[in-house]
Amino acid sequence: MDNEDIGLQVPNILLPREGVDLTKWAVVACDQYTSQPDYWKQVEDEVGDSPSTLNAVFPEVYLEEPNGAARIERINKAMETYLEDEVLEDQGPGFILLDRKTSHVASRRGLIVALDLEKYDYKVGSQSLIRATEGTIEDRLPPRVKIRENAKIELPHIMVLIDDPDRTVIEPLFEKNLDTAYDFELMAQGGHLKGWKVNSDEDVSGVVQSLSALSRQEVFDEKYGVSGKGVLLFAMGDGNHSLATAKNIWESMKSNADDPASVMDHPARYALVELVNVHDAGLEFEPIHRVVFDVDTEDLQKSMDAFFTSEDSKVAIEKFDDLDSAKERLVELGESDDEHRILFVTASGFGIIRLSDAKRSLEVGNLQAFIDSYLENRNSVVDYIHGEDVLVDLGSKPGNIGFLLPAIGKSALFKTVVLDGALPRKTFSMGEADEKRFYLEARRIQ
Repeated sequence: MDNEDIGLQVPNILLPREGVDLTKWAVVACDQYTSQPDYWKQVEDEVGDSPSTLNAVFPEVYLEEPNGAARIERINKAMETYLEDEVLEDQGPGFILLDRKTSHVASRRGLIVALDLEKYDYKVGSQSLIRATEGTIEDRLPPRVKIRENAKIELPHIMVLIDDPDRTVIEPLFEKNLDTAYDFELMAQGGHLKGWKVNSDEDVSGVVQSLSALSRQEVFDEKYGVSGKGVLLFAMGDGNHSLATAKNIWESMKSNADDPASVMDHPARYALVELVNVHDAGLEFEPIHRVVFDVDTEDLQKSMDAFFTSEDSKVAIEKFDDLDSAKERLVELGESDDEHRILFVTASGFGIIRLSDAKRSLEVGNLQAFIDSYLENRNSVVDYIHGEDVLVDLGSKPGNIGFLLPAIGKSALFKTVVLDGALPRKTFSMGEADEKRFYLEARRIQ
């Protein structure tokens, strides 16, 4: 099985030349701190006139400002300048192995590779080798297309997951004697980042062979207990809309080519990403809770019963005076493969929804399906909440109901996507904002 069969390309990665201040060069993913312009102002102050990825990305906090076209023009010019002035240097074909220390974990390991957009399909029902884990909102793509379509380079904040419980792909590289690519402190309490070059034929082949082994149909079928399903090797973690943007541009390029075969070697066919093993100890999945505002909670509970009954599921609700009692009951009930339990809070107290014969594999999938149905003809709104304290505070206000969701198990993620397709939006978060990828590595796409 060659690289193309597993959707992998060995990229020519660009890194800043010696002497560039990497702490100022690397900034956090553009989709973070979108409600905190002060954060990005502090980044601007720290960067000053130094070369920085800040000048080559579009922080989403500024997306609604009227000068978007001028900003994109400045971004494209900065990219050209960094290439012409050799601020960025070609490292030759190879991967970058990295280890990230954050304020929350001592180590999170990854591998920078390029993935083949021919093997990626974010549409509902996709059976592609590279697949979205959450629904893709196509209305979010046009502004991203405008940013990328004339860009000379890509700077990824995309993290893609592999399900490698035996740790055969990334982890063995840490036993190798590799040349250091970088070693520095990230800005704004982002932690520490160290990278190594993976460029020998032996080490590159080892990665290809290990990924090929994971992609074998018989291995896939046995792992997930399925048959007749397309192999899922790469599952989106962070940055799905960025990868979807790259896919749209690539498809447009093919469709507009006089000879589609002539563009198949174009660098825009691929996208640079960081691979992370879903079983990495430094990767933490945080649940994202739900609060529904401006509702009659009794009506909502009756509607919930009717919704799940129509799906041949059974709903039982237990109520409690306080959160501790509800949690104690969950412990008493123990683990169950046959019943989903969701803790909720209203102004009148707490409760547990017990759902049996559920149609979907995850609690969040069933809950979101109901919420979407319930809100169709109502003026109520839902918000997505990080943190139990905030959820309880909002959910306990009159007219609101908060749903406290369990964390999704790492081992459950791939199997759920295989069986149910892309998860509901806002199913999980991979760490806190300051743990998201920082821009560093680049690759030519024009």
